[in-house]
Amino acid sequence: MAYKLETLTIHGGQSPEPVTGAVMTPIFQTSTYAQPHPADWPWEYARTQNPTRTALQDCIASLEGAKHGFCFSSGVAAIDSVIRALSPGDTVLCGDDVYGGTYRLFTRAWSQFGLNFIFVDTTDPSLEIPKDTKLVWLETPTNPLLKTSDIAAIAKKSKDVGATLVVDNTFATPVFQRPLELGADVVVHSMTKYLNGHSDVISGAVVTNDASWAKHLAFIQNSAGAVPGPQDCFLVLRGLKTLHVRMERHQSNAKKIVHWLQNHDAVQQVLYPGFGGMVSVYLRATLEQTCAVVKNTKVFTLAESLGGVESLIELPALMTHASVPADVRSSLGIDDGLIRLSVGIEHIDDLIEDLSQAIENGLNKK
Repeated sequence: MAYKLETLTIHGGQSPEPVTGAVMTPIFQTSTYAQPHPADWPWEYARTQNPTRTALQDCIASLEGAKHGFCFSSGVAAIDSVIRALSPGDTVLCGDDVYGGTYRLFTRAWSQFGLNFIFVDTTDPSLEIPKDTKLVWLETPTNPLLKTSDIAAIAKKSKDVGATLVVDNTFATPVFQRPLELGADVVVHSMTKYLNGHSDVISGAVVTNDASWAKHLAFIQNSAGAVPGPQDCFLVLRGLKTLHVRMERHQSNAKKIVHWLQNHDAVQQVLYPGFGGMVSVYLRATLEQTCAVVKNTKVFTLAESLGGVESLIELPALMTHASVPADVRSSLGIDDGLIRLSVGIEHIDDLIEDLSQAIENGLNKK
């Protein structure tokens, strides 16, 4: 039976524990397993397999409509596991507006090993993918400008040149977007964000339907060992059970805030893809005033990251994207006046009132 996403968030990859009947997947806090016969047991060492992690991997895979799921110790560890499939001389076509940590990993950690990273606007309908491209890296919506790309169209173009299409689905989540159904080969998540949803875990995931990619990811997961602990896996499983409910509230609050911001005299432009809980906004303000705005919120917390139940506010140019060179940030529009909001699930009246007083007090800063 094909279950709906709302059911899979609660039951996907999980069943009552067979010994006690525990409804919730236990935390298997162990490093090794007793084997009844040498090398004849499905569990050998917890870096390789852990029942709590297996349940999470199967759940994430089911949400994305994938056959294979792999969890890692962070979102960038998940990204790193994908890039490790490449060889010196390979070309990666990447969106120009991506998470600062992704940009840093590509340009500073991996380019030294002979990989060629090309950054382009993937929202351009006339986008051409060079014939020697090995992998296309796509964020949609992007971070922090929230641009959206046509996954199906780019998937076709990627296949035409024999390139693998990888989609970072962190912002949209499988509630709003399932890239594999649109032709993507691999999907990446920072589970730190919406999938966990409670700002208490660092974790990442990669899912795919491709057997060769699954073999590579399993090898890297075991060999490099960047795996999440069972406690973290348990917490993400717990968070996933309310994913669909939380995303509805994140989106509802975000749309109301967007409407309010669009009618505010101090707002130059609001960036919102039409769904989800992320909003970016340009204020008519100096850097000093913008800093004062984000420091004066009472409900929104000035902090990096996103996707938790609580609302967060930040300045990408100084925080999440500070690792991107200033000239690159400027060319993209990631300037000192850009504020990124991760809209939480608090009462909408309190959120709007908080932004109102923060903008008023911040803009009065001379």
